[in-house]
Parts: sequence; structure tokens; C-alpha cells
Amino acid sequence: MASVSADGVELAYEWHGDGDETVVLVNGLADTKETWEAQLPAFSERYRVLAFDNRGVGGSPVTPGPYTTAQMAADLHRLVEGLGLQRFHLVGTSMGGMIAQEYAIAHCDRLLSAAFCNTYAWPGPFCLRMFALWRELVPKMGVGFTQREVVLWAFTTDFFERREDELREIEAYMAANPQPPEPYLAQLAAIETHDTRGRLGAVTCPVLTLVGDEDLIIYPELSRRMHEELPHSTYTDTRGGHACLWEYPDEFNTMVLRFLEGLERPYEQR
Repeated sequence: MASVSADGVELAYEWHGDGDETVVLVNGLADTKETWEAQLPAFSERYRVLAFDNRGVGGSPVTPGPYTTAQMAADLHRLVEGLGLQRFHLVGTSMGGMIAQEYAIAHCDRLLSAAFCNTYAWPGPFCLRMFALWRELVPKMGVGFTQREVVLWAFTTDFFERREDELREIEAYMAANPQPPEPYLAQLAAIETHDTRGRLGAVTCPVLTLVGDEDLIIYPELSRRMHEELPHSTYTDTRGGHACLWEYPDEFNTMVLRFLEGLERPYEQR
């Protein structure tokens, strides 16, 4: 693991693979770069892959909150600048998809493509009420307990019925989340205040809007609304819920790789 200073914030990152093109992965709320473990083997077979920790989690430092997705997109920009990346593909899930939107709005000329997975342009009344409950729960019960509760909504009922061993492993992983309440709440503020409505027209690169068809946390209609505002978005769904990249990783990986491999070459900014 290495780190690069982003405006004084030393963001922790790791490289995987050595392909000709680079894919940058952006994590969700409270997630570290290790949460891409099920994607890294498939992605790094064809691409050089950059995974990193957002501020407030993992090997990156905690800074005073609240955070915004635009602020974390600025962190990402300083990271790729520090690493000398010129053009790359951007893949973000959940909060990472929101950060990716802000990055694409501000720096679309740097992108070969973007994939916004299980995410929204604006949370709407359902998500805002859910996040308000998490905000109350974390100071009382801690991040690990809250993350275990989120597992109930992030995976499908079929996962609970048929994959007990994996479920117990994931529950234990979530329960052991070492993130303190303060940075969790700082990141939570970013997804509560995220709003790219009316600005997504600036994202002129090819976009994949990828949705878990049983997502209960960021329900598909929210992603559909985002997709409809994007100039060059391909909308597709995959089996699973909000955690489809963990529940059905092969299908998630296939969808993303199929999109990347299907892009026109040479790429021309539209």
C-alpha cells in the first residue's frame, strides 16, 4: 500500500494488474479498497486497476466533517494527478458512484468512460429517511452494528436462504468494521447532500448505469432518473441487490467488462 497527498490528505491506494488502460475504482460508504476483492482478479486481467481509500476510512486519514461528494471527487482528482494518470475509466458504486459523477462533471476530459453502479443523482425522500435513521443509530450502537443491520437490505432474500456460510462471513466482516462514528457520519453527510440533478449533461463520455435489480437501498428508479439525464448512458441491470458486486460478482464483473470492451476505439470525446 502506498499513499499520495491530496491537499494534505494522504490517500492510501494500491495498484493491480498492468494493462494498457487504467480503471479507477471508487468505494461506497464506510468501505475500503479491499471491498473490491471480488472484482480485482477479473478487472486486472485486462486493465491496470487503481483502488484507494476515500478520506475517513481505511488507510486514509480522518479529517473534520461533514464531507461532500464534490470534496471527495477533488481528492480523487489530486490522487490521479499525483500518479500522473492522463485518461482512464472510472467505476464507482453507491457513494463511489456519486463521487464518480462529481468527478465526471468536473473533469470529463480525463475520462475514457464512467460506470455509475447502484447510485443516484439525488437521494429522494425514502433514502433521506433511511439515512436519518443511520445517523441516529451510529452514535448509540456503533458503525459495526449499523453495518450488520444494512446487510439485511443490501443482499437478496435468496442469499439469506441459500448461502449461510458466506452470510456469516460477511456479517462478521461488517461487525468488525473499525471506522469510528465521526468519519462514518462525515461520509454519510456526503450521500445525504449529494445532488447532481441538472448538471449531468456535462458528462459527455460513455457511461454505464448499472443497477442491482433487487436493490432496496438505492432502488432502481433512482438510477433510472440519473440515467435519463446523462447524454450517453447505457442502462443495464444485473442479478442481486445493493451489494450485487459481492453477491453475484461474476455477473457484475461481466457487465462492467462487456461495457469497457465494447467502447469504440479510438475514443473520441463527444
